[in-house]
Amino acid sequence: MPNIIKSYVKGVDTLNRFTGLVTMHLIFVMIGLLLYSSLSRTLFDTPINSVVTISQFLMSAYYLLGGGFSMQEDAHVRMDLFYSRWSSKGKAKMDVFTSIFLMFYLVILLYGAVSSTMYTIEVGQKTRTLIQYPLAPIKILMTLGVLLMLLQATATFFKDLAKARGVTL
Repeated sequence: MPNIIKSYVKGVDTLNRFTGLVTMHLIFVMIGLLLYSSLSRTLFDTPINSVVTISQFLMSAYYLLGGGFSMQEDAHVRMDLFYSRWSSKGKAKMDVFTSIFLMFYLVILLYGAVSSTMYTIEVGQKTRTLIQYPLAPIKILMTLGVLLMLLQATATFFKDLAKARGVTL
């Protein structure tokens, strides 16, 4: 494989590893926020109205930004009827084939995410809750998450292509 592809794969893997490891800690922020809300409601009789909305935003950021790292770690759910019985090279060939469809899907998703984000920024879209939070930050994170997933899918495509050809990347 050319050095530019090796550099691309290494760079994307590093970026998604860092993003995934940082994003993993959002679960603790969510737990703390929900615990605080629960305690304030039961012990002090002071409900916090915005906790559900903020938790939804955090959860969205958690799974959207962690998608590339999850793909890198091969932690996605896979429908496995025959795949586990195939050789490493056979698996790589099938992954190369299916990656093309995944990348097509992610390009369409990225187009929609960018379009949605631009619209949100242009009109100043906000949540329809008691406290109207701007939607732009979560839409930007959504777009970034889809982009990271597309970059990782492309890097994984190159890794699988190398493996299918019997070359180490």
